[in-house]
Amino acid sequence: MCNESVIGYIETRRSIRRFTDEQVTRETIEALIDAARWAPSGLNNQPWRFITVESREVLDKLASFTKYSRILKSATAAIAVFIDTSRIYHREKDIQSIGAAIENILLAAHSYGLGACWLGEILNRHEEVENALEAPLDLELMAVIALGYPLDDEPPVAKNRYPLDEVIVKHL
Repeated sequence: MCNESVIGYIETRRSIRRFTDEQVTRETIEALIDAARWAPSGLNNQPWRFITVESREVLDKLASFTKYSRILKSATAAIAVFIDTSRIYHREKDIQSIGAAIENILLAAHSYGLGACWLGEILNRHEEVENALEAPLDLELMAVIALGYPLDDEPPVAKNRYPLDEVIVKHL
């Protein structure tokens, strides 16, 4: 049986890049990370680790490490997502698992009425981000997720998706 609410959240989730000044509570941030913990991982090794950012000073510092600085300057919180290199089972599979954990965060944020944006370009300066966050040496940055309440003056636009017959190569 299809749970239409889950499909609805998947289909209506959008990257939000502008936020209000309303703070995201620590309790809500932890609920998002709790959702991430339920992502699948090889051998259930759960290779993800997180550093949460609520400090305006730290958000602005992170913003200086990406050409998309305006997103982090607008956000009221962020979650830095790491792979724990001491727990690696199979690097590629672990990175895929972290992608699933990130998607869980994005969907959970949407369900809480939050906006979120998965920042990948910031990885070009991952060492500076890791240093700014004082991340333990066995953590390697995988993404930063900007969070906040969506600014209503710019409603998200539905993105086109390729038709199924273009993405399904064949049925066997």
